[in-house]
Amino acid sequence: MLQAPTALIPWLDPANIIHGAGAWALAVVCFIVFAETGLLVGFLLPGDTLLIISGLLTHTNDIFGVNIWAVSLLIALAAFVGGEVGYLIGHKGGPAVFERRESGLFSVKNVERTNAFFERFGGITIILARFVPIVRTFAPVAAGVGHMPWKRYSLYNLIGALLWGFGLTMVGYVIAYIPWIRDLVVDYIDVILLIAVGGTAIVTLWHYLVERYKAKKAAAAGEDVDTDAAEAKALRLDPEVFDRAPDLDGDGTH
Repeated sequence: MLQAPTALIPWLDPANIIHGAGAWALAVVCFIVFAETGLLVGFLLPGDTLLIISGLLTHTNDIFGVNIWAVSLLIALAAFVGGEVGYLIGHKGGPAVFERRESGLFSVKNVERTNAFFERFGGITIILARFVPIVRTFAPVAAGVGHMPWKRYSLYNLIGALLWGFGLTMVGYVIAYIPWIRDLVVDYIDVILLIAVGGTAIVTLWHYLVERYKAKKAAAAGEDVDTDAAEAKALRLDPEVFDRAPDLDGDGTH
């Protein structure tokens, strides 16, 4: 049974969340997971933290009203669908997806970082990217733009979604079996959620302001801060990259 609301911040109390969101609480989590891999703006969302907290709260507070297997599988499904949507956006949109005027959020550096993962690890980047913030957002799109074979992509996407979405949620659930962690979550859930939500907002704002400052500074210096069609096309990966064996030791050989 849930305890009476005693949280420092009432609207963050688990009982209030369940009462207010009801069955929608899990839907909100699934949408966030979907957005992080299915929408280009999702790279600022707290994916890893959210999954672990979801597992913890399923154990300590039964926050979603369903068992951990249903929670983990639905989160994994949301991650898989998000990856498929991201691939479709890249495949249909082509290099034009990477065209943009400097907004302070979208950054060519994020695409280049993702491409570097593909250059080193080949197709299994789709699996590994799930555990790397930012890269997991841009990897599906980069794979779609580069026309990675869809069946192979979907297989890797499924494996990655299960390992990340299902796995990390289960990790959070198992961690709650440790008494002192369970008690900490129950007693200070408001603080934990505040850190998760507030921390994400602060990081998002900081990232936006820093990127805007860099863009304005570069523009004032006469630099090109926009990505035109030619530059966007140069960001497209060659199809042979997806067939490349991984360079696990980083020595440059595959």
